[in-house]
Amino acid sequence: MKKPFIGITCNYETDDAIGRVTHMGLPGQRWMFLAEHYTASVEKAGGIPLILPVCTEFETVKEMLDRVDGVLLTGGNDVDPQMYGARADAACGSIVPERDRQEIAIAKYIMGQGDKPLFGICRGMQVIQVAAGGALYQDVEKEGGFKHHYMDMYPLNCPAHPVCLRENSRLAKIFGMQRKIRVNSFHHQAVRQAAEGFEATAWSDDGVIEGMEKTGQAFVLGVQWHPEMMWDCGQQQELFSAFIRACRQ
Repeated sequence: MKKPFIGITCNYETDDAIGRVTHMGLPGQRWMFLAEHYTASVEKAGGIPLILPVCTEFETVKEMLDRVDGVLLTGGNDVDPQMYGARADAACGSIVPERDRQEIAIAKYIMGQGDKPLFGICRGMQVIQVAAGGALYQDVEKEGGFKHHYMDMYPLNCPAHPVCLRENSRLAKIFGMQRKIRVNSFHHQAVRQAAEGFEATAWSDDGVIEGMEKTGQAFVLGVQWHPEMMWDCGQQQELFSAFIRACRQ
C-alpha cells in the first residue's frame, strides 16, 4: 500500500542564539527546527514525513500543500492574539508573526479544499481554531481561571491529568470508545470556544477544551496534549494511525 506524504510545520526563530550556542551557526542567521518526535510518530504510523519550511511567499507553500496527502500542525510558540481580534497581555508568551501568518493560511487553505486531512497538536489545534474564526485564552490560569496546565514537572511521556471524551465522537472512536484517557500537558493557552463548524469533544477535569473536531466527514482534528511525546503509549499512537489512514483515502 502506498504511503501518504505528510507535510509537517516547524518552528521558526529569528534569534541567532540557537546557532551560536550549538556552534552550528553564525550571528544573524534565522532557524527552522522541529522535535524528532513528530516525524518519528508519523513514520511509525506509516506516513512519509516532510517538513514544511516557513516561506516568504504563500504561493510557494501552496505548491507543497498540493503535493502532500495530509498536514500536521505542530506545537510551539503562542499564537498572536491580534490574529483573533485581541490585544496581547503580559500573560502571553513569545510570538513569531511569520509562523502565525503561514500556518493560519495553511489551515484555511487545507480546510477550504474540504477533503485533505488536517491534524493539529497543542498550538496546532489553536491555529486551526483561529483560522476558523475562534479565539483563545492567552493564559488558562490568569484569563480563564483554570488550573495549571504547563506540567513540565513530569517527564515528556508521563500522563499528568485525565481527559474526558464525548461519546461517539471521532476521538472516542479512535480510542476504542473509551470515555476517559490520561494525557501529558505542556500548554498555558487553550481554545476559548469552538469556532463555527467545529465542536469540542474532549475536556480536562477542570473544563479546558482538550480536543476539537470539524463537523462532517472530513478529518480535521486537534488535541491540546502532545501524543507524539508519549512514544511508549500505544493508545496515543492510535491518533497518528487514524490520521495516516485518513490520508490514504
